[in-house]
Amino acid sequence: MPEVTDITSVDQFNALIEAVPPTAVVALNFHTPWAEPCKQMNEVFKALATTAPPTTHFLSIDAEELPDISESYDVSAVPYFVLLRDATVVKRISGADPKELRSAIETHSGASSTALPPAQETTAPPAAPPTTEAGGEEAQTEDIKTRLEKLVKAAPVMLFMKGTPAAPQCGFSRTLVGLLREKGVRYGFFNILADDEVRQGLKEFSDWPTYPQLYLEGNLVGGLDIVKEEFENDPDFLKPQSVSADA
Repeated sequence: MPEVTDITSVDQFNALIEAVPPTAVVALNFHTPWAEPCKQMNEVFKALATTAPPTTHFLSIDAEELPDISESYDVSAVPYFVLLRDATVVKRISGADPKELRSAIETHSGASSTALPPAQETTAPPAAPPTTEAGGEEAQTEDIKTRLEKLVKAAPVMLFMKGTPAAPQCGFSRTLVGLLREKGVRYGFFNILADDEVRQGLKEFSDWPTYPQLYLEGNLVGGLDIVKEEFENDPDFLKPQSVSADA
């Protein structure tokens, strides 16, 4: 019976991937310890491992502790799952959707299903398919608003940036990531370059035209200059103890 392997280093990860037979399926679970959706999906991941064929390998990866691995698979939000065969990506799943994850693993590995915990809202809900019905444009506008309302609350402190913390794609994002790291702030992040709908929609949603953008408990704090000013006024304004446990 497969077990979940916790990845603690890039070398360990590379060695495991190289040792897997080309026909075997490898399931990667990218998560962080502070994100509530990850906690449930970690349990789902373990449950799926108990029913999967012995040739299926389950690897658990802390996305923040091992940014090199996260970046190599374009992880822009957590939870995030990647299925591999012969070191090639065959499926990506973003968000907390147990049914989709179970279906993907069953499809690619032949696993049998068991009862799983109920689904939570996804971290980054997918966009609705285009529609040609009357009112379609209004419906799509409502859909992106719903996505963004969920996304800005995906973590107590949520950063929308160009690139990832491991590889920022603009100087302002790089500076803000460094500032958050310096202050010891735990945060979720979303790479707006990976989703143009979010990139454009969030500007209107937040009434803030530039990136990065930082949210606290679903409320916009602002960009780099505002965050710097807030830290000057209150160095602890983003500390974990200042964030609601219900966020």
